[in-house]
Amino acid sequence: MNVKVFTIEKSSDKSLEAIAGEYTKMISRFAKVEEIKIFNKQIASAQMIGEKEARASYTKAYEPYLKGYNVALDVEGEQLSSEQFSALFDQDVSINFFIGGAFGFDEVFLGKTQKIISLSRLTYAHKIAKVVLFEQIYRGLCIKNNHPYHK
Repeated sequence: MNVKVFTIEKSSDKSLEAIAGEYTKMISRFAKVEEIKIFNKQIASAQMIGEKEARASYTKAYEPYLKGYNVALDVEGEQLSSEQFSALFDQDVSINFFIGGAFGFDEVFLGKTQKIISLSRLTYAHKIAKVVLFEQIYRGLCIKNNHPYHK
């Protein structure tokens, strides 16, 4: 199984990156995992113009990666229990998780994904959401593999 996490981010917080890195190591026992950070001049420029333009730039940046089973993280998405989240790994394909930029996703992009989920009704800083997602990926894979971490 291949798991990819796509993020729109221009800089990194070393302490949070270290935590995400630890989860990446733990996840690698169950699946190949990769984080892909995307940020370019078009995104930077669009974010300065407005919300609609920013969302369109995220879609343009992410569309080439819509292969396999695609999950978008969106505040309006479905909230899942950890057990329900683990069912995402029933797919024996590549699973891609997409974390939106500062303005979230547009409907065009969300319509191209197979699942839309929310980590919480709370709004998280992008980097916090990424760490929470990595932890849930690890937890979900532990559930699937009967590992005691979840208990």
